[in-house]
Amino acid sequence: MLQDIRDNAQGTIAKVIIGLLIVSLSIWGMDAIIGGFSGEPEVASVNGESITEREFLRTVQLETQQRLSQMENPDSAMLDEDQIRQDVLEALIQERVLILDAQEQGLELSDDDIDALITQMPQFQIGGQFNRDRFVATVRNFGMGVGEFRENMRKNYVINQIRASIAQTGLVAGDNASQLLRIQNQTRDFRVLTVSADSLADQIVVTEDDVRAYYDDNAAEFREPEQVNVAYISLSLGALADAVEVGEGDLQAYYEERAEEYAREERRAAHILIDSGAEAEATLATILERLDAGESFAELAQEFSVDTISARDGGDLGFAGRGVYDESFEEALFALAEGEISEPVETSFGVHLIRLDDVRRSDVPSFDELRAELRDELARTLASERFAEVRAQLADAAYAADDLAGPAEELGLEVRSVDGVTRDGGVAPFDHAGLVRQLFSGDVLEGGFNTELIDVGDNVSVVARVREYFEPRQRELASVRDDIQARLEARKTREALEARVDELMAALESGDQPEALNAGEWQQFEGQGRDGSGLSQFVVQRAFAMSRPEADKPSVGKAVGQREAAIILVDAVQEGDVDTAGVEFQQLRQFLTQLEGQREYAAYQQYLRNEAKVDRN
Repeated sequence: MLQDIRDNAQGTIAKVIIGLLIVSLSIWGMDAIIGGFSGEPEVASVNGESITEREFLRTVQLETQQRLSQMENPDSAMLDEDQIRQDVLEALIQERVLILDAQEQGLELSDDDIDALITQMPQFQIGGQFNRDRFVATVRNFGMGVGEFRENMRKNYVINQIRASIAQTGLVAGDNASQLLRIQNQTRDFRVLTVSADSLADQIVVTEDDVRAYYDDNAAEFREPEQVNVAYISLSLGALADAVEVGEGDLQAYYEERAEEYAREERRAAHILIDSGAEAEATLATILERLDAGESFAELAQEFSVDTISARDGGDLGFAGRGVYDESFEEALFALAEGEISEPVETSFGVHLIRLDDVRRSDVPSFDELRAELRDELARTLASERFAEVRAQLADAAYAADDLAGPAEELGLEVRSVDGVTRDGGVAPFDHAGLVRQLFSGDVLEGGFNTELIDVGDNVSVVARVREYFEPRQRELASVRDDIQARLEARKTREALEARVDELMAALESGDQPEALNAGEWQQFEGQGRDGSGLSQFVVQRAFAMSRPEADKPSVGKAVGQREAAIILVDAVQEGDVDTAGVEFQQLRQFLTQLEGQREYAAYQQYLRNEAKVDRN
């Protein structure tokens, strides 16, 4: 099995699995996968393996943040917390079942297997080559350490390998794919007689009584919900930043302050990493002694370093700026002179000997090149300080005021208005559910108070009040007459089309020849495919849904649309061609096989879940 894993690590399926793993890790994090420490309170256990409360609560928090990030207007009040907790617990249980299954099968990746997988991941490559800097930076963006990431790889890759192995066992008979292709590629010979709505225009009459009757019978359709006209004040960081005046002197000073950041220094390091522990001191002494004797740092890295990826390159880590490495590693690296080797440096990964191999600095862009960017940054920095202050002032002033005019004047803001906001919302910013709930609360709607200050977006806050309230009301017939007229005309048109087609079909069934119907010209289609060129799609769909003709007698059917209807006579059906060696057949069979494999894996998951002993606390 492990050899299969190594072989499959080069394949497309492995890359897909690793891609899914990366996404999973970025969402769920380490704790959601490997669980907490023993002895902690647990929320459930799977076959005796605990799912800790810490793991559960952290995953709930991450899932909540994930769902909020998917909202156009994030509002935690719109989330069903009980459902999230239930979903998370079930997901953790299912995940633990799969991990235990992999362990029971004795599946495990060696360090070399993990190294091979990591170096093949496109997320960690630049120009098609593995880049250590990108690897470390990406893993840290997941909120993880390199060791944690490798351990996750060890546990989860084998789970995904089981999934892939089972999914690949799906079998679909070639005859099934052939039959589907024959149906898909089927052609038919048929005739179509089309009746247009224009030919029946004199029969489509909608009277005032018809309109009135429809209005009375469907009164509920024409009731307007309760709604409010609203006054509001919007405070945004962007608007404050636009209003900030940035002097040339301030901008020049800001440029000089930031220039060092634009002149980014990167250092190329090599290291030898050994595990912390009782033997670390002796191992370090040996390495330092051999370095003093003139042995190559690169050769010693290959021999001693437990960072097997960099060891292959003599410990080379490539260029990296600040903010990439562990703080103590970075501090030591940026204190070295070129060619110098550090004292032993201990991090969470172990003990390092670091050598500085090269230093490079990027050129600083000119002031004119950065002027617009610096102006925006400085304005937003200045405005952010003002934003927090004004936001607090607006919240206090609006809470105490009987209107919005006073707070707006006090803070130099504008009172705006929006009409027709219902409980379902309105135009922005009243597409925010939390703000709308405030508007229709008793204090605001009935008590005449302002809403609380609501954050409706990133650095955008709104306070509002009801200017005018409208109870649900029935719209007047005059205001909806045109709409009702159009609905009735469409209905009567369809009814007339269907009646005319039924009349013509009755004539056909009585023995009249199509040519004798005197109802227009028949269109003849031979070898017509499902693309239906030259015909309305609803007519083509009906033609291919009709039964096959019997003997020399065509099958008869009808298709009725909004502006036309048709009689269809199907004269012959030709089975589609199937090239079992062709791309179309192979793709369809592969697709069906994947579907079958997914069903089998789902059944396997359900079997494991049913067999597992799960205790919920």
